[in-house]
Amino acid sequence: MSFTLATWNINSVRLREGIVAKLMQEEAPDVLCLQECKSPVDKIPLGQFQALGYTHMVARGQKGYNGVAIFSKIPMVEAGAEDFANVGHARHVAGRLENGVTIHNHYVPAGGDVADRTVNEKFGQKLDYLTDMRDAFHADRPEKSILVGDLNIAPREDDVWDHKKLLKVVSHTPIEVEHFGQVMEAGSWSDVTRADIPDGLLYSWWSYRAKDWDAADKGRRLDHIWATPDIKNAAHGSRVLRDARGWEKPSDHAPVFATFDL
Repeated sequence: MSFTLATWNINSVRLREGIVAKLMQEEAPDVLCLQECKSPVDKIPLGQFQALGYTHMVARGQKGYNGVAIFSKIPMVEAGAEDFANVGHARHVAGRLENGVTIHNHYVPAGGDVADRTVNEKFGQKLDYLTDMRDAFHADRPEKSILVGDLNIAPREDDVWDHKKLLKVVSHTPIEVEHFGQVMEAGSWSDVTRADIPDGLLYSWWSYRAKDWDAADKGRRLDHIWATPDIKNAAHGSRVLRDARGWEKPSDHAPVFATFDL
């Protein structure tokens, strides 16, 4: 069984229903994981998505904030959801495909603007979320699993437009990168994207503040696809659909893709 998966922080699934449908029509991933849906589950606009073949969905939602959803053309059942950091946010949902692969869709807290938990509660929540992820993977080592989402951390020097300038900027600080690494190690996760594209600058997010985001190209790779050791070698074809950042009423994130032959 071969399937293509995409992950995308959509920044409101209702506001951007049109470009979600555009991606479904033009790129047609078998599985599409969305973050920051900003919608209760019962308000997600399913009609158009189902008409395009995405007849299976698992989701967690809340009004106006957060929210995660997995849409699939392949039969899929819900495989749970966790409230990491115990903040009551809709930030994780998991679905299991008919071939036994479990897909975990995460929206890690952004962490606010100040990289200091003593003065910024949001940064503390981000670190706690990552710590809880780490501990969960230590307690129950994942198998035959894929983890995707907006993890809100650009870990490598070539995942940001300027490593030195961003060392004190939330998403690229050493303490975040350290926590990110601990989560990966705890689950023996492999970075699928960088296994396919090992070298060079690579981004999935460009700020709305940059009027000409494409020319300025001050991006960060915040969106990730990971796989457990037992299936990592089945992954290939990774890419970032940069053009989607320039679509009408775009998200500030671009979709990230990978294909798995299992």
